[in-house]
Amino acid sequence: PDQWKVIELLAQEFSAGFGARPDITRTIFVVGDLKQSIYSFQGADPRAFDKMRQHFSTSLADSHQTLFERSLDHSFRSSPAVLALVDSVFNQDGIKDPPTHLAFHSDMPGRVDLWAIIEKTPDPEEREWYDPKDMVTADSHKVLLAEKIAEQIKMMVESETIMGKNGKFRPVRYDDFLVLVQSRSELFHQIIRACKSKDLPIAGADRLKIGAETAVKDLRALLSFLAMPMDSLSLATALRSPIFGLTEAGLFDLAHGRKEIHLWDALVRRKDDFLGPFLILSELRNQVDFLRPFELLERILTRHGGRENLLARLGPEAEDGIDALLTQAVVYEMSETASLTGFLVWMDADGIEIKRQSDKASGRIRVMTTHGAKGLESPIVILPDTGDRKPPPPAELIPSQGGFLMWRTNKELQPKVMNVALTKLKTAHDEEMSRLLYVALTRAEKWLIVCGSGSVKEDGSSWYRAVEAAMLPAGAANCDLPTGPGLRIEHGSWQPRTDVSVQVLEVQKLELPQWATTSATAPTPNLPTLSPSDLSGEHSLPVDTRAQNDFNAVSRGRQIHRLLEHLPNYPQSEWSNIAEQLVVVEIDLVAPAEQARILQKAMKIIQNPDFSHIFGPDSLAEVSISAEISELDNRRIHGVIDRLVVTDGQILVVDFKSNQKVPASPSETPKGILRQMAAYLAALRQIYPEHTIELSILWTETAELMSLPHDIVRAALH
Repeated sequence: PDQWKVIELLAQEFSAGFGARPDITRTIFVVGDLKQSIYSFQGADPRAFDKMRQHFSTSLADSHQTLFERSLDHSFRSSPAVLALVDSVFNQDGIKDPPTHLAFHSDMPGRVDLWAIIEKTPDPEEREWYDPKDMVTADSHKVLLAEKIAEQIKMMVESETIMGKNGKFRPVRYDDFLVLVQSRSELFHQIIRACKSKDLPIAGADRLKIGAETAVKDLRALLSFLAMPMDSLSLATALRSPIFGLTEAGLFDLAHGRKEIHLWDALVRRKDDFLGPFLILSELRNQVDFLRPFELLERILTRHGGRENLLARLGPEAEDGIDALLTQAVVYEMSETASLTGFLVWMDADGIEIKRQSDKASGRIRVMTTHGAKGLESPIVILPDTGDRKPPPPAELIPSQGGFLMWRTNKELQPKVMNVALTKLKTAHDEEMSRLLYVALTRAEKWLIVCGSGSVKEDGSSWYRAVEAAMLPAGAANCDLPTGPGLRIEHGSWQPRTDVSVQVLEVQKLELPQWATTSATAPTPNLPTLSPSDLSGEHSLPVDTRAQNDFNAVSRGRQIHRLLEHLPNYPQSEWSNIAEQLVVVEIDLVAPAEQARILQKAMKIIQNPDFSHIFGPDSLAEVSISAEISELDNRRIHGVIDRLVVTDGQILVVDFKSNQKVPASPSETPKGILRQMAAYLAALRQIYPEHTIELSILWTETAELMSLPHDIVRAALH
């Protein structure tokens, strides 16, 4: 009605502007099918169509125009067999304005099958105490019907034909099937489960509430624990889920009588008894602050076998929910700051529901509600949800004919005006259910299968009884069908499979390549980078016992290195102030007298004219160098050269050593120092292959610069 109001306002100009524009003839063209008005829950009201038809007829007559009414009785979709049933169903007593159809494709072969009802199986008298009250048993009438439907689909694909668009018979394909239900009840999910268990290609649920999927609930419980380790209930749920597979007895053993407040603490204490879950949870907890929600889910599902365990327990239909959860994790990360807590809150706040686009070309069986199938068609339609259904309870506030609202009371206390209003609501609901049946029946092009299970009363109020009563008047004959003796309406000649030259489309299970199921070889661990100063060998000559016990020697060495590095960068007048700041490093504190001696020693070295080229403006201090050294089995070294002087064709390498005892000749230099210089030489050879490289040690104790021959340092490295 609200949308009609918009059209009414736009069309007011039809009569108001006649005098201003006599040369313009304005028209209105309305197409509607009252038989398919099934969206009252969205505000649709078929009565508004008749009301507006009368409104336009009157308003156009005022402007000397006529509203012409035309009826389109031809069906361009369905076979005469399907249309015969539809007309017969709606020509029964109590149907207002029964439709009449003419088949545009009058020669199209068609069938309508009515299967026998699968009787309701009684609930088991005794259940295990831990079984859910709503658990569906293997002999449930819903499960049996779903299995029969899956078997029939497979049989029809393997042995039946159907007329194609080109008028020639072809084998039945899986994408020919459209299974329609009234709601996404247990039967809806059992049909999907049965088809997947037989490896039939099926598109899954047309609408998926992610949070309601069992596999998603298990994964969410695990994520909740990782976000808050104190959440013992979520941890218990995750442990009991197929992800970890802890038994009821195992969980009781872990949780009962524990002294710890939190279940995680109890698991840590008894990690040897629950080693598998403990190792996985510990690894995930170590990574939870560094991985995005999608990465964390993928790690759970792939690295730790979560997907495999969930599908093994819950069946292949659980894959829909798992994949949808991963997709939503990606969507979340594209729009929000990726955090686990934020993702959990986002999922709870939105109550995410996914609507799949129907893709007939995908080669899959489609299962959906009749509301979702509005506007679609399919060569073969199966209606399994045709048994008794309880009407939804009326709302608490009931509109009256006068436009005011009434608060619904108990039936025995209801006044007459409320009874009248409730009766009208029930009548409107029954009429819409009748229109919903019309939509369901007319989705079929060539083959319609009607079946059901459970309680089906004889009063004719169910879809099944309505179809059953219409079969014989439409020309049905007895026929053996999957659930027993049934009825069939058949039109035209149906070509047997042996006369069809087209090959059957085989559904093959994809075999994964060997690499997909083979564990990758462990990568060769990267060996740690070597420091040239840490290569094996001694770094000092033997000294007297008193000197060996001088624990300040290392500190003094670092102090003088620091001064030799920084003082040349400043004017000599500032050296004292700079030195005071450099030698107060807490880790290298020495006595004030020792500080003065270190400063004097450093100044003497820097001011030595023989060392001017070492500390000159062209020299480099603390030069980092890294390379792979063949003499060290291609191990990588990374070191810092104290002083480097690079000129055209020549390089001088100077390393400061503060040893108290200085060797008399290069050959007496400690092996560790020679190997360090050899590593520098090998690295610089790779960088400057054409340069002459000179290696030198500056002994700070004696202010002596010692040149090291290449053969000595190379021999030490080998």
